[in-house]
Amino acid sequence: MRFPTGCLILPLITGLAAAQQASPDRAADAAVSSIHVDANVLHSHEFVPERALGTSIDVLRYDDLERVYTPSIVKESLSAGWGPISYRLHSELAISAWHWNGEGTWSDGPHRSGYFTGSSDPYCCGDPPAPLSRSRTYSLPHRGTTRNDGAEQGYSRITDGDARTYWKSNPYLTSRFTGENDELHPQWVVIDLGSSEPISGIRIEWGSPYARRFEVQHWDGKDPFHQPMSGNWIPFSGGQITDGHGGVDSLRLSSWPVSTRFVRIWMTESSNTCDNHGSEDPRNCAGYAIRETYIGNPTVGGELVDLVKHTPDQNQTVTVSSSSDPWHSQGNFEVHGAEQTGMDLLFTSGITNHLPAMIPVSLLYGIPEDAAAQIAFLRAREYPVLYVEMGEEPDGQFMLPEDYGALYLQWAAAIHKVDPKMKLGGPVFEGVNEDIKVWPDALGESSWLKRFLAYLRSHGRLSDLAFMSFEHYPFEACDVTWSDLFREPKLMSDILQVWRHDGLPDSVPMFITESNVSPGLNVAMADIFAGLWLADSTASFLTAGGAALYHSPIQPEALRPGCRGWSTYGNFVADKDLNIRAHTSQYYVSRLINREWVEQGAKPHRIFPAASDLKDTAGNALVTGYPVQRPDDSWSLLLVNRDQSNPHQVRIVFDAQNGNQSGFNGHVDVITFGSEQYVWRSAGPSSHPDPEHPPVKTQVRANENTTFVLPQASVTVLRGRIQPLDVSATSQ
Repeated sequence: MRFPTGCLILPLITGLAAAQQASPDRAADAAVSSIHVDANVLHSHEFVPERALGTSIDVLRYDDLERVYTPSIVKESLSAGWGPISYRLHSELAISAWHWNGEGTWSDGPHRSGYFTGSSDPYCCGDPPAPLSRSRTYSLPHRGTTRNDGAEQGYSRITDGDARTYWKSNPYLTSRFTGENDELHPQWVVIDLGSSEPISGIRIEWGSPYARRFEVQHWDGKDPFHQPMSGNWIPFSGGQITDGHGGVDSLRLSSWPVSTRFVRIWMTESSNTCDNHGSEDPRNCAGYAIRETYIGNPTVGGELVDLVKHTPDQNQTVTVSSSSDPWHSQGNFEVHGAEQTGMDLLFTSGITNHLPAMIPVSLLYGIPEDAAAQIAFLRAREYPVLYVEMGEEPDGQFMLPEDYGALYLQWAAAIHKVDPKMKLGGPVFEGVNEDIKVWPDALGESSWLKRFLAYLRSHGRLSDLAFMSFEHYPFEACDVTWSDLFREPKLMSDILQVWRHDGLPDSVPMFITESNVSPGLNVAMADIFAGLWLADSTASFLTAGGAALYHSPIQPEALRPGCRGWSTYGNFVADKDLNIRAHTSQYYVSRLINREWVEQGAKPHRIFPAASDLKDTAGNALVTGYPVQRPDDSWSLLLVNRDQSNPHQVRIVFDAQNGNQSGFNGHVDVITFGSEQYVWRSAGPSSHPDPEHPPVKTQVRANENTTFVLPQASVTVLRGRIQPLDVSATSQ
């Protein structure tokens, strides 16, 4: 990847004559290109900055939590200009239970175990109540997935080598809680042998409850999780059981070994017998439980030659489960050196910018009573909450859409008993650039979102989805190139179109609740590339009809190595103690977006499409433009020159619906930031920007002849008023 290295401060050219006189730069002699603004209000979208342009707070290192919430860092974090905040729930990615409040009740109180519900009492923690500054996470002793797309910690109990432990599916996905036949929510486990192996036998050591009806299948394609349309699940000829009795099932799956990498156990009828936690709680008696699984080939004597590696760590043969029972105990408290922010600290520190926040509830590994208690607690504390995200990244946990839908409706019912007007949403997809596919259902449908929406509709509950949310991390960390800038606006508009094509109603707004260049750290995230990407990404989202984008993260993070060099997420260059040494390109562009392009606050703005006739030989637009009509009827254009090497001269033309044209007239504010102000120097722990200059601000007096020079690799805001063009003058 090649980035700009020049550090000359190029003056802004404010008119063609001035350009010819004041600049020896080749841009003065270059052809003038046009940016045409489609000023037809029917083609525009309205947004309110203090709701549409936000940021996020995620899991923090244990020692960082107190540092992040010091007044000085909170002030610095807010200085980037982003409005509302979204709280990211890392415990869902880690397959852990989240205690948003350490005080509460256990379903098995005497043993401090079972299903935990945080206290909704605002005076639960003393009088005056002790503030909730930290929340806690607990590992799940009945976990079924080794690792997922979110985190690699913990391990599955299906291949841990200990017959005393067991995986158990989520009881909230059984008929007792869904009100539906269990065949509509089959539970499953997949064993990944790591490579294709010939197999003909399996031994399943069941726990309780066990599967009375199940089927063992093999996959005939590539990766069934990341390429679910690449193959099919095929039943073994001897793998269909309709009258299971639990205990140990030793099955001869086929007469001859079948070569496969992935084996699936598909369970559709439970014994409803109780696990070792007892029959007092019906949740202990719902679902399916497996203690250990062995796969291979039987010898002549009937012994199974096992191909599965059984270890209580990440080195075990990988298994993936449809769900996991959220049962846990006080002894499962996790100490991983990472912490989630407590609810009181979030709302009292000032980091929410004193705006209503978006908060999550634990859904994949929680219980509905706890989610309802969390909302009741926040209401009693009178904290402003505008939106609630239901869990996080079910696609990354490989959950089927009908299962997520069943949990969503139970949680929604519980929350709306506390607050009928609370706006709920999801599914909080991982960062994706295309429709999410899963194994086809009985009708052949493979779209995750389409099936989720169909599930809500079939229950008459689509109104419980107040917004649709997803994350946006468009590029692979180690593959980022400068040309990816050209791809971003279309990636953004295409994915929004995908969600609508899947059946998302026009009345349901779309939110990006976590966003950055890539999910993994790379040097481009500190370079000028990231600033240009942020401008294009944010503005193209609004142009395409997106309702709210939360750029991540708000807080400083320690500088550390990433792909192709040292870098950092977000806005600040900080040491391990979070002492801020410099700002990143994303910080300066954040301020351009939030403090120059739009007017901060609750007044509505309107964004219009624009097109440039300036393209490279491959047809890529070298300059993108995003015009906004501000509350005072002035116009503000965010212009991104994505040409690494050349400045470009442009004229701005506003095309009205009636065919008339207008242009800037009078005083125009010009604010620009680019590779002439900022260059990232990757130098290990001493990495830093040099130069690091703030945006250049000037003011010009414009008329119909005015052109503007956009420096190479830069973001520019033009802000002023327009009036109809004198056609005769512009044609001369």
